[in-house]
Amino acid sequence: MIGNKMAEARCVDVRTRKTSEVRNNNGKAGDSVFTVSLTLALSGASISPQIKLPKLDRALAGCGESPLGSRRGTMGFCCSGECGYRPSRAGHYMSCRAGWVGPTALLCIYGFCSMMRPIEPFLTEFLTGTYKNLTTEQVSKQVYPVWTYSSLVLLVPVLLVTDFLRYKPVVILQGLTYVTAFLLLLVGSGVRSAQLALFSYSVATAADVAYFSYIYSVVQPSYYQRVTSYVRGANLLGYAVGALLAQLLVSLGGASLYFLALMTLISVSVGLITSFFMPMPKTSLFFKGTYSAQQRDSGEGTCDSESQELNIWAKSMTAVKYVKGMFRRLVLDCKACYSSVALLFFCIWAASARCGYYQVSGYIQLLWVDVQPHNFTAYNGGVDAISTLSGAAATVAVGHLSLEWSVWGELVLGGFTFLIAGAIFLMDLTDNIWISYACYMLLKTVYMQLATVCTFQIAKALNRERYALVFGMNSFVGTVLQSVLTAIVINTKSLQLTITSQFFIYASYFAAISLLFTARGLHTVFHVKCGTASDQAEEGATELPEGSHL
Repeated sequence: MIGNKMAEARCVDVRTRKTSEVRNNNGKAGDSVFTVSLTLALSGASISPQIKLPKLDRALAGCGESPLGSRRGTMGFCCSGECGYRPSRAGHYMSCRAGWVGPTALLCIYGFCSMMRPIEPFLTEFLTGTYKNLTTEQVSKQVYPVWTYSSLVLLVPVLLVTDFLRYKPVVILQGLTYVTAFLLLLVGSGVRSAQLALFSYSVATAADVAYFSYIYSVVQPSYYQRVTSYVRGANLLGYAVGALLAQLLVSLGGASLYFLALMTLISVSVGLITSFFMPMPKTSLFFKGTYSAQQRDSGEGTCDSESQELNIWAKSMTAVKYVKGMFRRLVLDCKACYSSVALLFFCIWAASARCGYYQVSGYIQLLWVDVQPHNFTAYNGGVDAISTLSGAAATVAVGHLSLEWSVWGELVLGGFTFLIAGAIFLMDLTDNIWISYACYMLLKTVYMQLATVCTFQIAKALNRERYALVFGMNSFVGTVLQSVLTAIVINTKSLQLTITSQFFIYASYFAAISLLFTARGLHTVFHVKCGTASDQAEEGATELPEGSHL
């Protein structure tokens, strides 16, 4: 009898210590994942499959303690990766695939459908054609800038809402705003309707943070690399298929642009329906740790209403202090990350080139409308599809290129950025639509390749748990620069620049970036080579001749 009581007491003590450890891990996981979530909101990017977060993985691995029998989520999907119903063979348990296959498949279907938007390569023609009868000046100065300004304002608020609501509601919101945007394009008329459509579209693009964060909240860290590749691949494939399908329907099938817009609405509607079937994460990544810390500091729940009110107040104050501490840590991390001059230059290229690239890609269709002959069958969809796939191939190729990037990287950035500037100059000067198409494909391919170089150079120079913060800040700075460039070039009434004059400014912008990085690259190469030569000379001078003795 006494032995049984002692055994029960030891079990209770073990469970108490384990619960305390889980709560501590929850708080640590919240610290690490908040940085990742901030990046995803600021950049719309996901965790790179080549870069791992070992500390984050270990923190998250300890956060999902729950009884085995209760780990099966919505629609029979195991959200934690260990559902308690694993098959066994020869007395050994096999790995459970239900935890990542189900949610990943649904998210990939959603990503493919939401990105398969056949109307996008022909959006300018749709707005300026007989369907909407808007002028190119209205589209350039009143409609398209709405997306740039709205994206800047919505990035951080969407981040906070995404974490608090646990991702799935924001994914549904993204699908709903996509449907709203293309429904307004179909049934609306006039500038106001187009502006509302672009605003709704900006909400959807800002909500990409939920799309890329969701999968990390429902699978175990050991599957991060695999699910990231699938999710990114679904996005890329959806965009390429949509562009290629649009081109085939227009060129061979004689389909109208209204039909492409209708297909886009159907595709994003299928994505919206799919989002409702995705399993709901039980807790958010960031606020999970926050609430655990609150519970630890303010104690367990009480029975009387007065104590409950005090407990709620204490939790609120703890949450406020926690969030303030997280932002203070972010500021200190930014200061530490950008203290390296070499890293700072790669970050400057990433932010400034992102600004120029998205500005060019956002207004390239207006240039093509101005250049193409009358009654010309546009090939915008084919150009988009080919440039996307060639850019992806170039990105893979540069990952296998053997080069001392720490020495030659800045010079490579400067030289190839000059190639981008030359392509934009040629697009500005030529009246041949085919040359303009070829220049844009070259621009997109080179940009994606150089962006990859910057990505892995920045990642190699950082503590791995900080890379997300830096990438997010680079993207945010790029969006700010794009907003400033739009305000000056597009919305300054005194300038009244034509579309060709605007592209001349964009070409000059990239030429300035090229000049800066070429000069910096030459300085780096000269400094490294001269330093190596002087070191070899000093070593040779200190060596004793053969046969001499001390």
